[in-house]
This record gives sequence, structure tokens and C-alpha cells, in this order.
Amino acid sequence: MLSLLLGAGFSKWSANLPLARELFDYCIEPWGVREARDLEIVTTAKANWDTEHPNGLSEQFIADALTYPELVRKKILWYIVRRLSNPFVWSEFHSQRWRRHQLMIDENRKMDIPGIVEAQKFLHRLVLLRLGGIITTNYDLIVEYALGTKGFSYGIPGQVLKGRGAYPVSQWRNPVALIGSIPLAKIHGSISWDEHGFYTDGRRGLTGNALIVAPTPEKLPPIALKFAWSLATEILLKTIRLVVFGFAFNPYDEAVLKLLDYSGSKLQTVLVIDVSRSAANSASQLWPHATVTWSLPPPTGNRIILDWLNGAY
Repeated sequence: MLSLLLGAGFSKWSANLPLARELFDYCIEPWGVREARDLEIVTTAKANWDTEHPNGLSEQFIADALTYPELVRKKILWYIVRRLSNPFVWSEFHSQRWRRHQLMIDENRKMDIPGIVEAQKFLHRLVLLRLGGIITTNYDLIVEYALGTKGFSYGIPGQVLKGRGAYPVSQWRNPVALIGSIPLAKIHGSISWDEHGFYTDGRRGLTGNALIVAPTPEKLPPIALKFAWSLATEILLKTIRLVVFGFAFNPYDEAVLKLLDYSGSKLQTVLVIDVSRSAANSASQLWPHATVTWSLPPPTGNRIILDWLNGAY
């Protein structure tokens, strides 16, 4: 079976979403006085931490922030998911007032976003080859936007999401169900999930109540995400050919690296798509029995990628 593993580098390539080290660039437009105050809390906390840790990493700051007083901790987590939601949020005048609009999975306007178009082109190449499953550590909805609710599921075919579907608004009351054949395992959670369910947009990323595993050196999955890890295990146990796009194989991602071991000796060939060859070297160490090929991302790496997909490697 052909499977796909996506890391932050995929979202960076397709939609220019920030990597962990770039998260605190504060490239969001605060919506009202409350968000402006929240952002000030975050910037102050990060500036104070940077003073004490001049060479510290963003992941280390987030790990420390999880021990901060509840108010500050929640605002930092809010900012992380808010930053990753930002490219897919805009304001529009509706019902005599300005409202925030969060792009919905099946909304036609998603195709106006170049990053979604690029992701869709790449994913459809794999779909044509009977892609068996996708595992991702990303919180964003790029895969969902690219495939649509007819292209994927979270492991439960026919699962009904909360919220409305695509425009027109007349479809408001229609249930939105995931009827795709490709299982998507989001092992670090999603900006469209919370502890109460799964939604048709990333609104949980605006409120800060998203069900996610914060990007820290000791990322461990909460019990609430056990279903996603079980789904990832099922995918890996069947995988013979694996495409890895933008996953860095960081040594501190111990839980994820242990999960990837489930592919074991059954895995025959791996294509690592990354801006750095070091990711391919790490993949070779993790899967010594597999043939590992490295490629730059599209469009530069298109020739190697197409050759690998066609079985040349």
C-alpha cells in the first residue's frame, strides 16, 4: 500500500505556514480589542523568555509556557492555533455587520488560495495511484481543503461533522459527512477539533480551544487523540511504499518516531521530499531495510518524484 506522511514542511511549501521556529512572527491581524490584549500578553511573555534564553528554541519556550499561570498559558496556545488559521480567515460584511469568516472544507473559495491549489495537485497525483492513507503531524486543514469531504475521512466513513457546508447558505441545514476513502490520521490534533467533536472549519483555531498537541520537545499524545494514533498504526502496518513530505525526524519527537517503527520490515521503499537531504539520512537510519530516495519539493523535484511514483526507484 502507498501511504503519505506529512510534516510542517508540507504546509510551509504549499501555503507558507510557519515552521515551529517561525511561529512567533506575530503575523496576524487582531480582531478587536480582546485579541489585541491577548496578543500583547503573548508578545510580552515571549520577550521576557527570550531575555532569559537568548539562544532558546520556540519549542522550548512553548514547553515552559505550559507551566505558566493558566491565563498566560491559554493565550500562548491560542496564539499558536490562531497563527496557523490566519491565512484562511477574513472579514466580510454580512447581516448588517462585519463578521469573521473561517474557510470551510468544501467551500468553493478555497480554490482562490494558491497554496490549496498546489497541495491539491500534489495529493491528486498520489490519489490516482490508490493512496491508502495519510498521517500528519500538522494541525491545519490544508489536506482537508485539498481533498474535500468526498475525498477523506478521519477513519470513520460517513462521520458527520458539526457546522455548515459550502456556500450557498441554503445548504446550512444539510449534514456534512466525510465519505472519502482515504483515512487521514492527524496525530497531533487539528484546529477543527475540540473535545466535543469535529467541525467543518477551523473555528477552534480562532477561539484557542482546539484539540492539539503543542509543539514542544516532549510532545506526547493526550488520551483524546488515541483514535488518531490507532488509525496511524493501522495505516503503517499496511504500508509498503511511503512518501514523506516535510517531516524533519527530530530526535525529540520520540513518540512519533516510535510510532513510525510500526512500519517495520514490511516497508520497502521511501521517498523523502524535503529542502534538506538530512531528513533522508534520518529516514535511512529509522528504516534500514527500505530503499530511501531523496527529492527537493516541487517543482524542482518533479522529475524524481514522478519517477519514484512510477516505480523507477
